[in-house]
Amino acid sequence: MPTFTSISRKPRPSRTLVVGLGNVLLKDDGVGVHAVRELRKVLPRRILAVDVGTALLDALHLFEWADRIIGIDAMQAGGVPGTIYTFGVDDVEDRGVTSSLHEMGLIAALRLLKGRHPTVTMLAVEPDTIDAGMELTAPVLEALPKLVAEAKRIAEL
Repeated sequence: MPTFTSISRKPRPSRTLVVGLGNVLLKDDGVGVHAVRELRKVLPRRILAVDVGTALLDALHLFEWADRIIGIDAMQAGGVPGTIYTFGVDDVEDRGVTSSLHEMGLIAALRLLKGRHPTVTMLAVEPDTIDAGMELTAPVLEALPKLVAEAKRIAEL
């Protein structure tokens, strides 16, 4: 009689995606893109960091791939410019916050996914200026290293 042995498989490592959201042509609105560019220098290779900008629908395949998404964006929430916020997508939906088109765009994009949905954590920075220009303002530029460090910490959990 044949003997059967079970083959144990290692669980697949969690697939983490960090997405930089925003428009780099509108000063502080591009903080998510600037943050992802910095994160690529310090994140382990197993964590994918992508400049999505405003092309959320083009990134649907990445959202489907990921088990966890960390979105980085600017968000006008009434705080002091440079303030960093951390929240889940459900927090935005529950409060009906519409202060950032990118978070609402991310929520809408996630609704298009078939099957399982990744967990999502958002990091946002209170902008000082959203106007034509490619540079971050002083308060947002000053917050960038803290934002990158927090995104790295969360991504490596």
